[in-house]
Amino acid sequence: MAVKIRLTRMGDKKSPFYRVVVADSRSPRDGKNIEIIGTYNPLTEPAEVKIDADKAKKWLSNGAIPTDTAKELLIKSGIIERK
Repeated sequence: MAVKIRLTRMGDKKSPFYRVVVADSRSPRDGKNIEIIGTYNPLTEPAEVKIDADKAKKWLSNGAIPTDTAKELLIKSGIIERK
């Protein structure tokens, strides 16, 4: 089972809010997830990113692969370093 760290869209039309989740790569974007590890609100100035570092590091050490956007959020919150 390929596990990914990715974003799930929440919120109303034209006011997006995202959850950072751990999910099976085969499940749909807004479908079933394994665990919620944080949130991302792009509408605030500056954008608000809240990610539980312990949970994120646990999943990364277990082999979860972040998507490009999730990887940038993890770098921004200081959980992983840019290479």
